Amino acid sequence: MADFIQQTVTKTAVRTLAAPIADVASFTTIVNEVIGTNPFGCTTYDVGGVPQATVIKSKESYTAKAVYEDNEAKAVGNASAKCPTVAAFNTTIANILANEALATAMGGDAVRDTEGEAYSATLKCHDASGEIYYVSFSRQAVRVSSYSDDAIVATVEAWADTVPALA
Repeated sequence: MADFIQQTVTKTAVRTLAAPIADVASFTTIVNEVIGTNPFGCTTYDVGGVPQATVIKSKESYTAKAVYEDNEAKAVGNASAKCPTVAAFNTTIANILANEALATAMGGDAVRDTEGEAYSATLKCHDASGEIYYVSFSRQAVRVSSYSDDAIVATVEAWADTVPALA
């Protein structure tokens, strides 16, 4: 019987943030900055003869949350919705907060639970060395994964050091 032979060594590095990213707008700004300005020096490449972008968003998810409070500001219920895009997130939270029938059913007024919200986005990056790696953002951390060259994580770390929200 044949043995499995290790072909590559891939690593993961995580930076836990001192404080969560404040809101979805700040989160989106950080992610879009990476896509728009390519601070990691990523390069284009081909897959099956089709040119690929240097940095692309490979997945994203946003969770909207609201708490229903009675007249004494006591929580009597909650609602959450997982959304595929920022636009869907913004529309969903606006609809939850404006839904009077739901508020009546819950027995309180809807209040946005910004601290309970979750945001995540993963970017697929192509390094000049030919490696494909991923940079994942959440409110609490930044993760670099599927890399083998330590210079990749050093580049991402140097950039993250310049972004106050990623301290």
